[in-house]
Amino acid sequence: MKSLFYIFALYFLVLSGFAQSYSIKGIVESETNEPISFAAVGLMNQSDSSLAKATIADDEGKFRLVGISEGNYFITISSVGYDKFNQKIKVLNESLDLGKLILKSNNVLEAVEVKVQKPLVEVFADKTVFNVEGTIAATGSSALEVLRKAPSVILDNNDNLMVEGKTGVQVYIDGKQSVLQGEALTNYLNTLQASDIESIEIITQPSSKYDAAGSAGILNIKLKKNKNFGTNGSVGVGYSVWENHRMNSSLSLNNRTKKTNTFLTYSNRLGKTGSFINLYRKQNDLIFDAQSETLRDRNSHNFRAGTDIFASEKSTFGVLVTANLSDNYSETDTDTPISRQDTGETLQVLKADNTNDSEFYNLLGNLNYRYEDTLGHSFNVDLDYGKYDAKSDSYQPNLYYNANETEVLSSVIFEMIAPTTIDILTGKIDYEQNFLKGKLALGVKASQVKTDNTFKFYDVLDGNSVLNTDQSNQFFYTENINAAYFNYNRKWKKMNLQFGLRVENTVSDGKLNSTQEENNERVKRNYTNFFPSGGLTYKPNRQNSFALTYSKRIERPNYQNLNPFERQLSELSIAKGNAFLQPQYIDNIKLSHTYKYTLNTSVSYSYVQDFFAQVTQARDERRSVLQTQNVASQEVWSFSLSYPFNVTKWWSVYTSLNAYHSAYKGTTDAFLSISQNTVSGYGQNTFSLPKDFKFEVSGWFSSPSVWGGTYQTKSLGSLNLALQKKFLDDKFSLRLSLNDALFTSPWRGMTEFDNVVIDGNGGWESRQFRINLSYNFGSKQVKSARKRKTAADEESGRI
Repeated sequence: MKSLFYIFALYFLVLSGFAQSYSIKGIVESETNEPISFAAVGLMNQSDSSLAKATIADDEGKFRLVGISEGNYFITISSVGYDKFNQKIKVLNESLDLGKLILKSNNVLEAVEVKVQKPLVEVFADKTVFNVEGTIAATGSSALEVLRKAPSVILDNNDNLMVEGKTGVQVYIDGKQSVLQGEALTNYLNTLQASDIESIEIITQPSSKYDAAGSAGILNIKLKKNKNFGTNGSVGVGYSVWENHRMNSSLSLNNRTKKTNTFLTYSNRLGKTGSFINLYRKQNDLIFDAQSETLRDRNSHNFRAGTDIFASEKSTFGVLVTANLSDNYSETDTDTPISRQDTGETLQVLKADNTNDSEFYNLLGNLNYRYEDTLGHSFNVDLDYGKYDAKSDSYQPNLYYNANETEVLSSVIFEMIAPTTIDILTGKIDYEQNFLKGKLALGVKASQVKTDNTFKFYDVLDGNSVLNTDQSNQFFYTENINAAYFNYNRKWKKMNLQFGLRVENTVSDGKLNSTQEENNERVKRNYTNFFPSGGLTYKPNRQNSFALTYSKRIERPNYQNLNPFERQLSELSIAKGNAFLQPQYIDNIKLSHTYKYTLNTSVSYSYVQDFFAQVTQARDERRSVLQTQNVASQEVWSFSLSYPFNVTKWWSVYTSLNAYHSAYKGTTDAFLSISQNTVSGYGQNTFSLPKDFKFEVSGWFSSPSVWGGTYQTKSLGSLNLALQKKFLDDKFSLRLSLNDALFTSPWRGMTEFDNVVIDGNGGWESRQFRINLSYNFGSKQVKSARKRKTAADEESGRI
């Protein structure tokens, strides 16, 4: 690892001499020395007044123009409420620091109140941004619920994320990869509130800067951070009800000066939620008609605190701590009549009234240093440590009754205790500089994940719990990934070229400690992969932009799928890991077009090798085993469209449509090759009414699809209604919403594998009435606003 770092350090020294362009920076301030946020900055050629470069000042009034050639220019700065600023400048042999540029107030804002609302969706060359604050109905929801509303994002019937018809989505939080997977990730996203989220970035074709994990790309959840100067904050409380009651509350505090920014947020979700699942299984000569209802009491708490120190204009230090705690208790009642297929005669009825008591916490810490100068050099260091601790205690009494349910024929009672700990350590270095009239990025990363998963199985005999060593085990899993990358980006005339290569070496070790005789007690792996990526963007005019991108990705098995031990899900169902499960590799290619920065269309193709298929097989006459296997390949053709527009001044519309064709081709005789055409979409209508009222009608829909490569699911969707009223100069807001008003989001599906046929359906308490109150307080900084799109907007790719 040291040698790799030295090599890149040598690259930095050698390449630093090749920079052939300059930069111009400055700070836009008012006459009272207050920063003017988001002012439009343009650099014009003195010879013909043509635009050479444009940008937008940040929230502190700072701006930087890069890639500037030698010559004579004049700089122009404009912002609503201020006179236009003009100044002649000359670039010769060095970059320029213009210092503070003062704009004079024209007093327009004293008579006119200007309100700016961020659009629901913003389309950029490399990503699509879904602004959560732009949808009223998201209030009171979890992050998992909000993700369903995002463009091209789908949740399957097992809460797995899909993007453009592909599974294997990698979740990032504030630009940092989350190492949580499977159930642990689902638990975290269920505790994270929509009120804590600023936006969601959908990156379907990540460059080599990002980890190669994630066959469907990246969903980056950006949490809120107040950027106003002084001390500011907000407080919120919510209540939701239908069949059960839930509450949520949040508190956010932020203090920002010219030298530091300190923030603290807390939120919680408390209450009960109901769900159901029905599985009609045909196996051998029998029918198992399992019908389950679950009531879950979930209490979750989220805490986040951090400080950014602006040591100088070039250097920033940051520290961040995030904690999540969840305490859950659930009761599940299951009735399973067991009958013959040929006559329909009921032989027995299995009744299982199960309970589960679980808790988990997730603690993450980050140290960050960033350096950026006026010559186009930037240097970033991140150190992360995380710890995930979970405990689950399940009690499962299984009583077999006669057909009339009047007599107990036999009983099997057991208890399972399953603690899990995960330790994560990550270090990353990124460097960028101007090179050959473009931008060159280099970086290295090392990460280590250690997992200790214990499973203790107890037989309950005469009220006493006796450890069953034959069905208990401990699974240790360690994974080290070392990576290095380069990425080059260059723009000339109407074209933009970007390409890169990432190399990742994976070393993993899975060790099973068990009294069972297993042939796969320990599996070690050491493999290296290369992941090329690239893209070409063509912009013939300001209204149209075309892009062609390619990337190669990987989806590694998680420790739950690799653990070869058998876990008892119920009396008749077993989950078993697969120690020989191979990573799945994905090739993605995408052609996209953006019109007027709003209408975005794309066509993509993906091929998945060694697809992770969810397979159910017969163990014996009655029991079935669920396992993930590499028994198929997948092809996905996808078409996506998103379009935000205004019908009138008071009626805005956003629509997102995704149509894809999925084909699964089996690599074994037991897998039945299937294909499916699916159409999914999300639509939102927002009406601005008199007296600061807003009314929103939104909904999502998904036609029949395929889950896990084997389940063929039916159509589902949801209709949502919301009303918002603001008071006290928009500081106080009241929101009412009704989610899934028609209760059409429950799923239905069917699967067949190895002579086992399952017809199932399920859902949760998705229909809810919610009321939310929020209040913003603290010092207020008036930020500049723009009445119309400027040339700088178009240069940056904003809507």
